Parts: sequence; C-alpha cells; structure tokens
Amino acid sequence: MNARKEIKMHTYRKLMTKIGIHAILIVTLIAVIFPVYYAITMATHTHRDAYAFPPKLIPGKQFFQNVKEAWRRIAMTTLLKNSLIIAITVAFGKIVFSIAAAFAFTHFNFRGNWILFPLTMVTQMMPLPVRVIPLYRMMAQLNWLNSYKALTVPYLASTTGIILFRQFYMTVPVELADAARVDGATPLQYLWKILLPLSWTNVAALLVIEFIYMWNEYLWPNIAITSSKMRIAQMGLRMLYTSERGVAEWNIIMAGTLIIMLPPLIVLILFRKQFSEGIAMQTTK
Repeated sequence: MNARKEIKMHTYRKLMTKIGIHAILIVTLIAVIFPVYYAITMATHTHRDAYAFPPKLIPGKQFFQNVKEAWRRIAMTTLLKNSLIIAITVAFGKIVFSIAAAFAFTHFNFRGNWILFPLTMVTQMMPLPVRVIPLYRMMAQLNWLNSYKALTVPYLASTTGIILFRQFYMTVPVELADAARVDGATPLQYLWKILLPLSWTNVAALLVIEFIYMWNEYLWPNIAITSSKMRIAQMGLRMLYTSERGVAEWNIIMAGTLIIMLPPLIVLILFRKQFSEGIAMQTTK
C-alpha cells in the first residue's frame, strides 16, 4: 500500500509540475505576443478607434491607409535606406575585425598579447553614454558629423565579437593548424579555408546580433545627426509622435512601427537556424 501511495504521489507531483510549467509558459507567451498583436490591431484602425475604450482588439480596415500615411510623413524610404546601410556596414565590419583580432589572439604569440585582450575587455565596461562627449568632439574635429562615418566607425570595434570567435578558435584542435602548416598553408589560407567554414554559425549569430543592435540604436545617431537626409528609422519613428492633430495618432505610429520592425525580423528569420546553433555552441563550451 505504501508503495502504491508513493507511486501515486510521485505521479501527482510530476503532473502538477508539468501543469505549472505549461501555465508559466502560456502566461509568458501571452505577455510577449499580446503587445505585438495590439500594435498590429492598432495599426488597422482610425484615429478615433485608436482612442476607443474599451480598446478594440479586432483588426479594422485602415491598415494600408495608415501605412501609406506613416510612409509619407517621415520619408520612410530615406530612413530605411540609411538604417540598412549603417546596420549592414557595421555588422559585416564587426565580423571582419572580430575574426582578425580573435585569430591573432589565439594563433600568434606577440609581445603584449597577455595584456591586450584584457584591455579590450575594459571597453565592454564603458557604456556609450560615458563616451558620448569625447566621441562627439572627435567626430566634430574629423568633420564626420552628419555622415555615415560617424554612425559606423565608432561601432566597428566589438568586444563581443572578439570573445565569440576567440572562444571558438580556442576549441579548435592544435593538430588541425599543424597539419595545415605541414601541407604548406599560410596562416591566411588556414583562416580562409579551414577556420572560416567552421565559424559559419558564429558569423551568422554575430551578424544577427549586430544588425538588430544597430537597427535599434538611437542615442548616438540622435546626437551625431542633424541633417534630415541622414536620419535613421528610429529617429523617424520618434518624429511620428509629433502629430498634425496635436495629439499622438497611435494608429499611424503603430503602422510606422510595424514597417520599421520588418528588416530585423527578416534577418532573424533568414538566419534563425545558424543563429540558434551559434548561440547554443557558445553556451555548451
């Protein structure tokens, strides 16, 4: 009898644990999805319906009109073009510099190697707001304000990318490099033909991370850019809050938000498999 009771109690606890986990997952999923659904629904209504109470959760018929109006008000084509140029340039630039730096740290013994890597870690401890004033003065002295250089060059050095590739290269067997050297491969040939193909998932992971990060960057572009021709998507989204009616038109704002969400979402969908594998690879090392 005692054995049966223990089995029943064990089964009951296991069942309740599953129910609890599923309940938490469902609540979390609702908390994440509902704001996105509400934004999509808001973008389909008129200005009056956007302020209705209780809120209307059923999609309306004004979506394309709202998207067209949002696109017109902030010159969306220019904003998306600038954001794409900056995000792609920084993402690929960080990948190149991170791979080169990580390869140097792991495959070359040079003077100061032991101190240079810790010094790169120091930059991770300094958030952008701390560096804004000296960075702004530097950009002004170089006459780079209101240009792509001001929005790309300060972001090219990436401690995150260096750590990502350094940790991976440290797991590659030394015998692989020795075999390549015996076969007559130069360090660059070894990097290009052996390490890079092995690093594809890390490249995809860093590409997604940096693209989304740069796409959502707002503080530094808002400081370094005053020209309307150089504005980026996030600055344009802020401009939508200034309404011709004197109050925020949330249906137009949400339509603009959905447009600006599309590029990073597309990148994440295209590289979701490689991104997941790259992140999982780092967490298991």
